[in-house]
Amino acid sequence: MTTLVCTSASNAAAPATRTLSNPSLVTLSYPSFSAYVKARQPLLLRTARSLTANPSDAEDLLQTALAKTYVAWERIEDHRALDGYVRRALLNTRTSQWRKRKVDEFACDELPEPDGVHSSDPAEQQALHDAMWRAIMKLPARQRAMVVLRYYEDLSEVQTAEVLGVSVGTVKSAVSRALGKLREDPELEPVR
Repeated sequence: MTTLVCTSASNAAAPATRTLSNPSLVTLSYPSFSAYVKARQPLLLRTARSLTANPSDAEDLLQTALAKTYVAWERIEDHRALDGYVRRALLNTRTSQWRKRKVDEFACDELPEPDGVHSSDPAEQQALHDAMWRAIMKLPARQRAMVVLRYYEDLSEVQTAEVLGVSVGTVKSAVSRALGKLREDPELEPVR
């Protein structure tokens, strides 16, 4: 069972008297509030449990809502509507917690990244880029144009054929030969 301990109160509320050595001896400045909590706690705890998945979270939620009710105790005019006030405090507190929730991180056995993906050095990336362009520049002009249009400009085979004024079959065969030459280039050997 959760024992209510109010750590702060509004300026209008009188401070609570506490015996810190024994939490069960907490004496509140509002005896009617203490009687209300003792009488209605099981019902309010069931309401809190319906708002959360974890019983411990439900107890914390109820304690927070009761602390808010304690702070506003003097401002509540109709004490017959206290259950509604506390239920609204429960709902508002839970909504605030939900909005402020953070993404939990969990330890897992496997890393989500595949083994082959490593953040490479920018200098290595630039060296690879330069080697690729040198290899492309060794290709005949027509093959170079087709490789650049297909893979750097991301055109389809049909679009490449239209731009160069050749058939689609010519584009396919020329690109295939160009890729074969690039695979055989000794500068690109470390990439394979």
